[in-house]
Amino acid sequence: MSHDHSAGRPDSDSHGEEQFTQEFWDDRYGSAEQLWSGEPNAQLVARVADLTPGDALDAGCGEGADAIWLAAAGWNVTAVDVSAVALARGAHRAAAVGSEVAARITWQREDLLTWDPGPGRFDLVSAQFMHLPVPAIGAVHHRLAAAVRPGGTLLIVSHHPDDLPADHRANHAGAFRLAEEIAADLDPADWEIVLAAAIGRIASGPLAEVVGNGAHVRDTVLRARRR
Repeated sequence: MSHDHSAGRPDSDSHGEEQFTQEFWDDRYGSAEQLWSGEPNAQLVARVADLTPGDALDAGCGEGADAIWLAAAGWNVTAVDVSAVALARGAHRAAAVGSEVAARITWQREDLLTWDPGPGRFDLVSAQFMHLPVPAIGAVHHRLAAAVRPGGTLLIVSHHPDDLPADHRANHAGAFRLAEEIAADLDPADWEIVLAAAIGRIASGPLAEVVGNGAHVRDTVLRARRR
C-alpha cells in the first residue's frame, strides 16, 4: 500500500489481492528508479501548514516524500509502508536531504491491513492515496483515527471516484470513498470535521495518462480534529 504524491495513478493493471502484498509492492518499486514524483502531496502541504509540528504518522509512506517534507517542517515522523524497497529508498533520500531531517524520521515496515499503531500516539495521522482492498478500508481508517491524540488531526486524501474511468470504477467498486462517507464513520462526539470536500487540481504524471493530459480532477479530502 502506498500513495502517489500527485503523480501516481490508480492501479488498473492488477485487481487481485496480490496487489496488497509486500511482494507486489517490492516488485513494483523495484521496477523503476523512482515510482512517484518525489514531491509531497499537495493536499498534505495545504492542510498541514497551519498545524504546530509534533508527532506524525505517514501511513503508506511510499518513497517518503511526505515524510521528508514533514520532518523538514519540524515534525517527528513515523513513516510506515508494506514495501521494504520503498522504505529503503525513502531513508536514502532523507539522508541526502540532511542529518537533521533524517533523524526526525523512523522508517517502519508494517502491513496496514493488520497493523495497529495504538491509541492516541500521534498529533497528525496522514493517509494519502492508499491502495486498500474494499473489505479492509473501514477497519484501517478506524485504527488510524484511533491513533490520533486529543487535539490532533486526521487527514485522509484519495482520488474522487467520479473522476476515474468507468472501467476502473467498475473494477474497484467501493475502493474510493467520498469525504462525507469517511466523515460519517467518525463519532461527532469525538471529532470535529474541519473539511470534507472534493478539491480540484490539474492531473499530472501517470494519472494524466489515465484521465487525459491537463484534465481537471478532484481529490477527496477529509480533515478532522479529535476533540
